[in-house]
Amino acid sequence: MTVIIIEDEKPAARRLNRMLLALGIDAKTMLHSVEESLNWLQNNEHPDLIFLDIQLSDGLSFEIFEEIDVKSAIIFTTAYDEYALKAFKLNSIDYLLKPLDEDELKFAVDMFKKKQPEQMNVQLNLDAIRKLLINPMDRKFKKRLTIRVGQHIKIINIDAVECFYSENKSTYIHTSENRNHLLESSLEYWQEQLNPEHFFRVNRTYIVQINAIKDIIAYSNSRLKLILNSYNETEIIVSRERVKDFKSWID
Repeated sequence: MTVIIIEDEKPAARRLNRMLLALGIDAKTMLHSVEESLNWLQNNEHPDLIFLDIQLSDGLSFEIFEEIDVKSAIIFTTAYDEYALKAFKLNSIDYLLKPLDEDELKFAVDMFKKKQPEQMNVQLNLDAIRKLLINPMDRKFKKRLTIRVGQHIKIINIDAVECFYSENKSTYIHTSENRNHLLESSLEYWQEQLNPEHFFRVNRTYIVQINAIKDIIAYSNSRLKLILNSYNETEIIVSRERVKDFKSWID
């Protein structure tokens, strides 16, 4: 499997390469700008997989696709919030939020390996992506959700939700009434629907609401433990890679 990294921050590119080496993947080529990437792709056989940052030193990486018919599968690495990525219309794509998480990187690579080569053609809705990236806060977020309770449908305001979480391949909410409710949509779906000023995904399992946080406790390996107002079923740990962004979010 041939892999290249396109990332304008050289320390970030080197860190990603080290993480890939730990997975048995050697990205021998690292590029740092739109211009450099265009030149390389025009003069070399396209790799199986590209790890691609969105914001490069000389523009958005989407400019590459306007000039070249890229034959590679793409995994985006980005500091943009998840909700900005809804416009990605690709047959085969994943994205990783910075700072990169080792488990999420492995999951993305494993997903790529399971895909068939003919599924890897890239189709980008560039106009829609740019619109969201330029005006991300224009998006309207969910203010309420509905759940089924027996034969009844109950309306729950989003601000009454302390956290969203996944368990046994299902998604649940825990409310300020100290109740858990099963949802039909995935955690990834809700991650796109929630206002990032109010909700933060602290790890692969939990999205928490800022007003629901009762206490924050220093935890092992530079992580943080969260205590919510009423949820106490399992520990909620901010993963080490997301601690910095979490601290910025609560500031």
